[in-house]
Parts: sequence; C-alpha cells; structure tokens
Amino acid sequence: MKKSITYKTSGVDINKANVFVNAIKSDMAKTKDAAVIDRKGSFGALYALAGEKFKQPVLVSSTDGVGTKLLLAQQFGVHHTVGIDLVAMNVNDILCTGAKPLFFLDYIACGKLKPKVLQAVVKGIAQGCQQAGCSLIGGETAEMPGMYNAEEYDLAGFAVGVVEKSKIIDGRKIAVGDCVIGLPSSGIHSNGYSLVRKVFNENQQKRLKKELLMPTKIYVKEILPLLEKFLIKGAAHITGGAFYEKLTKVLPKNMCFVINKGSWPVPKIFQLIQSQGNITDSEMYRTFNMGIGFALIISNQDKSKILSYLKRKQIEYYEIGSVVKDSRKRIIFN
Repeated sequence: MKKSITYKTSGVDINKANVFVNAIKSDMAKTKDAAVIDRKGSFGALYALAGEKFKQPVLVSSTDGVGTKLLLAQQFGVHHTVGIDLVAMNVNDILCTGAKPLFFLDYIACGKLKPKVLQAVVKGIAQGCQQAGCSLIGGETAEMPGMYNAEEYDLAGFAVGVVEKSKIIDGRKIAVGDCVIGLPSSGIHSNGYSLVRKVFNENQQKRLKKELLMPTKIYVKEILPLLEKFLIKGAAHITGGAFYEKLTKVLPKNMCFVINKGSWPVPKIFQLIQSQGNITDSEMYRTFNMGIGFALIISNQDKSKILSYLKRKQIEYYEIGSVVKDSRKRIIFN
C-alpha cells in the first residue's frame, strides 16, 4: 500500500507552529496597551482608537523589511537585533509625517520553523515595539519548504500610527533659510548591505559583526515630544537612497539643501567601507546614512529654542545644513 502523505511529511509542522505562537505570547504581551482588544477566535487583530484625542485623526501606515542584513544575522546566528531593525524601519518612516505609532504586525517566512531562532527574532521585535511605544498585536509565520532553505527566513513588518490632520508634516512649509538638524545614527542601520557584503569578505564580516549587526536606532521617544512643542517643517528617515533620495523627498520645488560635510562625525565603519571598496563620496551619500539617521527641517527663527530643548533633554544633534533657492539641483554638498 502506498504510504499516506501528510502536511508534516511535506515539510510543514502545524503543531510546532502552535507551540511557537504560544511561546512568543509573553513577549507580545509586554508591548500591549489599553487600546488592544483581545478577542479569542478573532481572525484579525483589534485596536481601539477611542482613547486617542484627535479632532481629525489620520492613520499613517508603513511596510518594510530588513533587506540583506538578514543574511549576516543568519550567517552569525545573531537574530534578535534584526527584530529591532524591522520595527525601526517602519516606525521611523511614519514618524516623518508626525504620526505616533500605535501598533505593529510582523510576517516571518522560513524554510523550516526553528523555534529558538524565531523566538529570538520576535523578542527583538517586541523590544523594538517597546522602544517605539507601540503594541505588537499580531503577525504571521509561514513555513515554506521549497521556497526557502531550511536555515533561511525572511521578515516583513507593518506599522500603523495616527496624526492630527492639521499637524501632518509634509514639507510644504519649508522655506529658504530653514535649518537642517541631523540626529546621529547607531551605525549602518538597515540599508546598503548588498554593497557591504561585496566590500568585506567573510572573515572581515565576522570581525566586524558587532558593527554590522548593530540595530537601527528608533527615534520615536526623542521626536514625538519635540513635535508637541515646536513647528517641525520637514522630517526624513535617512534610509535607502540616503541624502540624495530620502532627504530631498521633503523639499518643495525650486529649493535645494546645502549639506555641510564635516559638520558631524562620520562613524569609522563608513570610512572603512569607503576606503576598502574605493567608493566615491556621491555613492556613499546615496547609499548610506553616513552617521545621520534622522533629519529635521526647522525655521531659522525657531532654531535657538529647539536646540535649547534638545540640549536640555540631552538629545544629540548636529546642525548639518540649510535650505537655499535652486531650480536645478536638489542637494549640494559643501
């Protein structure tokens, strides 16, 4: 008699998945606030907006992943930091609109469900949500043999935040003479790793793994109180495309950023990447954050009081540039 085929013998173990889901519940619980509604049997995660005091609330959403940084995490068996990265890539983006992150969901795809590995990933996601002040309310784990090798997994995240309609930050108020303030990054963050892996061989990657796997900084708790007190004309999360694409995204027409190189310290890891890879300045500033993970555009009139606030709160910052009139260029480096 022909042997019966089951889902488990095909490579998908539902019982193991259920054990994994139960194991991560405690990490998820640490992130949940009073707006999370737990309903046994619900096919969707529930979150109440009733407690938020807005006249015209606007929901802001983002979805993103971690890119090929995951390959290094899997190579070196360091899995919790990429969970923080996943949250950061999403909540920092919605923060640019002035939105407060509310909740987060994750999607994990793998070749074979390895509970210890994925629990470390989710623990990192929960840590990231705690740093961002948002609730981890759900997700999906898909075991997909044939699509991924047994040791491989991939991540995607989804964040939702809320902002008062009248307080949406969109760059429309940016004017000539405005100042660009940069907040330092924690390292490479989560962009440019295809180039990083090309520059460094495996032994070098191993030697530099601490720097290469440093999690992306989450700026929510620094920026949100600032938005409540001052007019911020523009905000940019410096990720893929970096200064040339992400920073200039907030500029109105016929305006240009003048960015002053040397106005902030470029971390050694970027200097090492550039020298070893023989990479041009323009390529570096188009690919990497170069030590500035988040940028704010503020009025020159408001600069002194905003900088005083940042100093008082011990938030590290640098004055990195200004806005000028230019109909041809979007960014100039001095």
